[in-house]
Amino acid sequence: MPRRTQHVVHDDDSQKENSPATARVKPEAPNGKGKKRDFDSMPGRADLDGDREGSEEDAEGSEDDGEGEEEDQGEGSPKGAKRARVGEDGEGRAAPAVKSEKKARGRAAPQPVVRDLDGYNPGSIVRVKLHNFVTYDQVEFRPGPHLNMIIGPNGTGKSTIACAIALGLNFPPSILGRAAELNSFVKMGTEEGYIEIELKGKIGKQNLVIRRNLSAKSKTTSFTVNGAGQTGKEVAQKMAELNIQVGNLCAFLPQDKVSEFAHMSPQQLLRETELAAGDNRLTAWHDTLVSAGKELHEVTDLLTADRAQMKTLEERNAMLERDVQRFKERQELQKQIGLIELILPFIEYVEARKLYSEAKEKQRTLHRKVQMLQQKNAPMHEFKKRLESHAKRLNELRDDKKRAAQKKFKLMGTKYDETERYGNQQEEISNRLLNLKKDEKQRLQKIQSLERSIADQQKQLDKPVEMEKPEDIQAELRALSQEGMGHRNKQDELQERQQRNIEESSRAEADIREGGRSLQQLDNVAHQKLENLSRFDPDCATTIRWLRENRSRFRMEIVEPAIVSVTVPNKQYVNAVEACFGGNQMKTFVAQCDEDYRLFNRLLADSTEALGRKMRVTSWYRPDDQRNRTAPPMSPEELRSLGFDGYALDFVECSDAMKGFLMRDVGLHRTAVALNPARVDGQRAMEAVSRSGGGSYIVGMTMNQVTRSRYGRQLAQNLTRDIRPARNLVGPTVDLTVKRDIQRRIGEAEDRARMAREEANKLGDEDRELKAMHNEFKRRWDAVDVRKKKVAETRQRLARLSGQLQANKARLEEQRNIRPAEAEREKLKQQLLDLTRKRALIAGQYAELVRAAIADQVEATKTGLQFLQICSNKKALEALIDERDVAYQQALAAFTEAHKVYENLKVDSKTKLDISKEKLEECDDELREQFRAMEENGTAHERDSAQLRDELETLQQKLELVLQTNPGVIEQYERRKAEIEALTRKIEERERKAGKVEKSIKTARDNWQPALEDLVHSIGEKFSAAFDRIGCAGELQLTPHDDYDKWAITILVKFRDTEKLQQLTAHRQSGGERSLTTILYLMSMTEHARAPFSLVDEINQGMDQRAERAVHNELVKTTCTAESGQYFLITPKLLPDLKYDPLMKVLCVNNGEWLPEDNQLGNMMSMVKTFVKRQQASAASA
Repeated sequence: MPRRTQHVVHDDDSQKENSPATARVKPEAPNGKGKKRDFDSMPGRADLDGDREGSEEDAEGSEDDGEGEEEDQGEGSPKGAKRARVGEDGEGRAAPAVKSEKKARGRAAPQPVVRDLDGYNPGSIVRVKLHNFVTYDQVEFRPGPHLNMIIGPNGTGKSTIACAIALGLNFPPSILGRAAELNSFVKMGTEEGYIEIELKGKIGKQNLVIRRNLSAKSKTTSFTVNGAGQTGKEVAQKMAELNIQVGNLCAFLPQDKVSEFAHMSPQQLLRETELAAGDNRLTAWHDTLVSAGKELHEVTDLLTADRAQMKTLEERNAMLERDVQRFKERQELQKQIGLIELILPFIEYVEARKLYSEAKEKQRTLHRKVQMLQQKNAPMHEFKKRLESHAKRLNELRDDKKRAAQKKFKLMGTKYDETERYGNQQEEISNRLLNLKKDEKQRLQKIQSLERSIADQQKQLDKPVEMEKPEDIQAELRALSQEGMGHRNKQDELQERQQRNIEESSRAEADIREGGRSLQQLDNVAHQKLENLSRFDPDCATTIRWLRENRSRFRMEIVEPAIVSVTVPNKQYVNAVEACFGGNQMKTFVAQCDEDYRLFNRLLADSTEALGRKMRVTSWYRPDDQRNRTAPPMSPEELRSLGFDGYALDFVECSDAMKGFLMRDVGLHRTAVALNPARVDGQRAMEAVSRSGGGSYIVGMTMNQVTRSRYGRQLAQNLTRDIRPARNLVGPTVDLTVKRDIQRRIGEAEDRARMAREEANKLGDEDRELKAMHNEFKRRWDAVDVRKKKVAETRQRLARLSGQLQANKARLEEQRNIRPAEAEREKLKQQLLDLTRKRALIAGQYAELVRAAIADQVEATKTGLQFLQICSNKKALEALIDERDVAYQQALAAFTEAHKVYENLKVDSKTKLDISKEKLEECDDELREQFRAMEENGTAHERDSAQLRDELETLQQKLELVLQTNPGVIEQYERRKAEIEALTRKIEERERKAGKVEKSIKTARDNWQPALEDLVHSIGEKFSAAFDRIGCAGELQLTPHDDYDKWAITILVKFRDTEKLQQLTAHRQSGGERSLTTILYLMSMTEHARAPFSLVDEINQGMDQRAERAVHNELVKTTCTAESGQYFLITPKLLPDLKYDPLMKVLCVNNGEWLPEDNQLGNMMSMVKTFVKRQQASAASA
């Protein structure tokens, strides 16, 4: 039979549709989604709208100021989509309801609970049904509208109901702190299940039946609402409309999230409280203040930067104003100079044009006078021309005759050169005839000389020569070579022995040095520590060596473990200090920043990148926050008064980073040490150390660990143990065995070095003997080599003599074969005769040329005489003409001068006209218009060119006196001036924007801060009263801050009379104290809660009976009132004789192996009623 878990609660309630006629309470306006609220639904909205309608004209007048502002700043905020209009006085008009809230400040009014006739408020849970969900096969129950206490043994499925409520209403599994996937909530062994939750609808509306179907094979789910399919988003929208806050720890605290309440920061607690209790506009106001505060901060920073920038720009422009003034003055002078330079060429052109006209008239008059005188002397000039023509013809004829004669003279020179060449050839042939006798005589003498040389050489070759045989000498050399090879082998062997001896000596010296270093290292404490560490933790030692070689890879220093970096100067305290360390603390590397911590672990612990394998080392890093450091249990004065020598941290020397680790992780600053047990009162020491909850102290060689019980009388308890002698922090001693071994190796190395020196001396003697033998061998070898060279020289001399003999014989034969001299003599005589004939022919031709040249020269002379006569006649005529042309020449000279002046003035006038046109084209339009105006009114002609030049020179001198300014400076000045104007406009715009943001902040704060203070004050009163009732103390503090996002609610509690109020944290208080604080805070919010229901799961775990009873009674008192909403308390146990209220409902979870199949059987309420009736019947019958 399958195991079935059933829960049946007797309840006559059923799903019903509420009639509008039954709703006598004004329905509460629905809230918007999430953290935003609809501003139209807020109290006072109608008044705001009425004010707005009455001031439309004012609103229109202020629309320009609102341009550029974001109009959608979040619903419900003073900067919402429909902002309150600004009146004539500039202040925002607040709703009258808000003003009334300010007047009532001091106590927040509880949130009114709107209930239907059945007692349920909208959004509360009416019914829950589960099928195949976690531990349940099938269950259905109906919680009450007030406190619902769900009880049952552990493991029966109480917390499953909290899971079902959260998941069934479409909240994520993450808020439960359990499984992350939905299919994990389907019961094992089944394929699908569902959650069905019936929520109370709004007044006049039907209830919402939300069903969520789950599948074990899929992570997706589906929803139905009142039987119709819905999406998760639509379900979430309905939850927001009903203000169901399952995700808020102040409203829904499942079992696995109980501890997270104490983990919440004070800022987060404030946020969650705003969502869960008080005015539903608190969150919207707070969001507005946060966003507007950030916006104001940004605008203020921008304004500060802009004002500083504008001040800088203005200061820079002020420095440039003098340069700008000089630039403008220079520009004005340049304009005047430009105008004069434009007028001057025009005036010069006018003056030049006038001179040109006068010169032209004079040139024309003189030209006419020259023409008249020229016509009067024309006949003589005509005769002169005829004479010049005749003289020209005669001169040309004379030149022709001269050229003909010169041509013949040139040809005569050619003939002369030719005959000279033939003459030289004749002379050469004659010389050769004379030399034939001499050559023949020399030939005979040479033949005789060669014959004598041949006879002498042959005689020398025939004479026998005595010399050694080369084969004998070569054999002797081979024998000597064999002997030399033996010497070389001995020399090589000796060198090899010497090399081996040198290497042995070097090794011995190296061993001596290494031994010395080893002895020195034995005396080095740090090295000894590292060597000792290598023996029992090679990974840690290897990491230290790698770290020393790679320090540059880290931003800050990685502090080496305490075992090598911490020293205890006073060895009396070394045992006590080392006893404070536990686990791997002695071998922990300490990083000083998160970046180095991550890099260290990545390189060494998480990968093989650094050393080729992952190292098993421990590293530590915590931000340096003084607030997280626990203070010592006793002051220095109290410490000494109790007989302690100091804290353990006082007796160590290390870096500041290592001290941070020793304080936060090892706790050396909290461990008191006393070497003399007689000076310490154990009872007083226990009380002092246990004041902060517990601690340790060392007396002599005993470690005392003090704790304080959290129950009953909370007495101090002491656990003692003996501490062992220190092994790590004590300075290591020298191992004498190792030292003797090193000294032995040094002695052996010194013996080897001494033997090597002795061997070197012996080898030196052998080397000298071998060198002497080598010198003797070389002497014998050189003697044989001299004999060998002598034989070779003799053989070479004979071979050379034989070659000379053959050469002389060949030359002798050649001389004897030369042709006789008579034949050559006849040939030369014939050549000499031929050359004589050629010279005679050339002499005849030369005589003919001489006669022809003489004839041409005679004709040229006659023509020259005629030319001279004509020239003489022409000269006489020219004298006569010159005598008669004096007036003509004077008139011509005057005309020539006038014409020259005329041409120059013409060119000058045209040049100045071109210059004037060019100047007019080059100038700008303003200057051109100014010049034309002066032309039209005649002022341009008031001054001549000289006056204009004087004025131009004066202006140029003034311009030189005004220093030139860089045009870039002016451009920079103008650009900066434009920037200042733009920046001024920007600053004004931002100031307006900052003013508007400040107004919106003031409006929001005037609404938010009083409401928040009233809410915290009201909750704090209930919170403090609840703590007072259980004999403890607690209070709430609202901590303001300039940054609205950092406003916070701080919970301060104390559970003992000897304590002070301390902030609730996740570490300071015990689990039961945190649970007690959590439930009391949640109960204190009950009257102000806006969520339709709240839930806490096993909040009483860890409480003692007194606290649990007080919490239960307080919870019943708080939640069983008309002002309280629906509340679920899940607990596995109950104390006897607790307080109960008729409005509360107890739901018992029954679990067992043998439950009936019929879901209608096993109703506990029916069983209870049956049992009561039987008891009553038995009593009556008795």
